[in-house]
Amino acid sequence: MATKSDKSRLPFREDFLLHIQANNYSKETLYNYERDLETFERFLSQDMDGLPFLNITKRTIEQFKAYLNSQDRKTANGFAAEKELKSGSINRTLTSLRRYLSYLIDMDTETPIAPESIKLLRMEKKHPQISELAELQKLIESPMKFEKDSMIALRNRAALETLFASGMRISELISIKRTQIDRTGKIFIQGKGKKQRFVYLTERAKKHIDNYLKKRADDSPFLFIPNRGKNASDKNKHISPNYLQMKIKQYRELLNINVPTSAHSLRHGFATYLAEQGANPAAIQILLGHESLETTTRYVHASDKYAEATHKRFHPLK
Repeated sequence: MATKSDKSRLPFREDFLLHIQANNYSKETLYNYERDLETFERFLSQDMDGLPFLNITKRTIEQFKAYLNSQDRKTANGFAAEKELKSGSINRTLTSLRRYLSYLIDMDTETPIAPESIKLLRMEKKHPQISELAELQKLIESPMKFEKDSMIALRNRAALETLFASGMRISELISIKRTQIDRTGKIFIQGKGKKQRFVYLTERAKKHIDNYLKKRADDSPFLFIPNRGKNASDKNKHISPNYLQMKIKQYRELLNINVPTSAHSLRHGFATYLAEQGANPAAIQILLGHESLETTTRYVHASDKYAEATHKRFHPLK
């Protein structure tokens, strides 16, 4: 006899995940699909009283949206969620469900609703917040001020310098290997969607990387490694994105910077301040690894200070 959870289980879910893996998507993308589908499956089993997958309707999807927005939401592992999901995260979950339904159609398998019937949430538009250049510089330099362990200070300073010098993503930064950097500071990286591109270090960033590497005594191939990476058993490990994000938040609070700042903020700042200096948007697009110029123009936000100076300079009735 089938149980409620059996009825609400998503058919061919494992086949779909294997399809994602076989098509050379990143491990992070595969993990997100798996987690999002587990969340929906748990919703059908527990919150919809074991609703069979083939019985879901458009109304079920609207209820799922409300569930994702609610305080009673559970994580994919069944734990109580600690914080509310943002619109972008909810839309990612809905997009995963769309993609799964499309896969079932491609495999000539019955689906209860069409993928396009799942409507995404309207994204909230926020005023872009980027710290002033002087504040970002203080943040980048702060590990030398706040870290008691000299190796941690040198490593974190070099990592933040590299982020701001190159505009790369944090996922790209942590996976860099020493052999990827040439003498001129050019780095060949594989970015989002396994797209490859060059990024470039400033002389300042190269100096801080050299200072860090001179103090290291290990054979790890990775550029930025945890302290325990000095042990032979950990030589193939690198620092985690969560660790670096946590440190950036800590430094920001210690410096009393009131603008929310993350590794992504350094990427935003890189693009914005290049644009303020007159950099060609097409060149910024290449450096950021964006497919379209439209993405770059949405991504590069002029700072309030720059907008104010432009207003004062060009307003006809000044």
